[in-house]
Amino acid sequence: MKTDTLFYRLFQRWPKLALELVGLDYRSESYRFSSEEIKQTAFRLDGVFTPIDDDSEQPLIFAEVQYQPDDDFYGRFFSEITLYLRLHKPTHPWLALVIYPTRSTEKPASIAFRPFMDLPQLRRVYLDDYVGRQKLTPPLELIRLIASHKQQTMAIARELADRRDEFGPDGLDFIETILVYKLPRLSREEIKSMLALNEIELKQTRFYQDVIEEGRQEGEKKGRQEGEQILLQRMLTRRFGQMPDWAQARLQQAAPEQLEQWADRLLDAPTLDAVLNGQ
Repeated sequence: MKTDTLFYRLFQRWPKLALELVGLDYRSESYRFSSEEIKQTAFRLDGVFTPIDDDSEQPLIFAEVQYQPDDDFYGRFFSEITLYLRLHKPTHPWLALVIYPTRSTEKPASIAFRPFMDLPQLRRVYLDDYVGRQKLTPPLELIRLIASHKQQTMAIARELADRRDEFGPDGLDFIETILVYKLPRLSREEIKSMLALNEIELKQTRFYQDVIEEGRQEGEKKGRQEGEQILLQRMLTRRFGQMPDWAQARLQQAAPEQLEQWADRLLDAPTLDAVLNGQ
């Protein structure tokens, strides 16, 4: 599962999720979430929550999802943060949020960056802490669903689907988005059946509207293989942006077995090249 992409989608549409993880009681609407590239360097901050209210105490939040052990993570992360602060000179205080799947994934900082680990601004979250917890707020219930073991995922998803009104208008879409990332082999019909949804409810989800519905409709018109090509191209474009000519050519020439292999790689591969070339 490409979890950093999943969190990016959730944070972008529901900043409240990050605010609850760091224990802040601000409105979702008071933040704008984006990925920030630092000019003249190779650095990119995966997620920055920028306050848009006038409250000078409302902090800027740097968010990073770290699912792979990385000995240099903290050196890179704090270098990105301090350079961002130097260039942008924000007028708000700041916090750093790091999300790990487990404590064992976290690697200690190098000696040069070890003093940063004692900063009160650093907040670390370990998803497995939420697996067995009950009576969570709606945002943290999504964390429990993300952290759940695959055997538990559908049972928790059904429970949350029954409570979807608590999540607001996009509640069902948040749940389905997590399922699509965690269980990519599930078909639309399987999701509908497992969550006990009717056709109208399923079609209201944004993921269905933006990708699955359009791809399947065009596929029915142009034949199964071409439909699979269209669907995969839509999903690749949503994930990696506009596709270059060489990638479009490869899609058009691919056999059904190759399309299926690429679809299996889609959610975990970090780049378009990794999907189509296995690199």
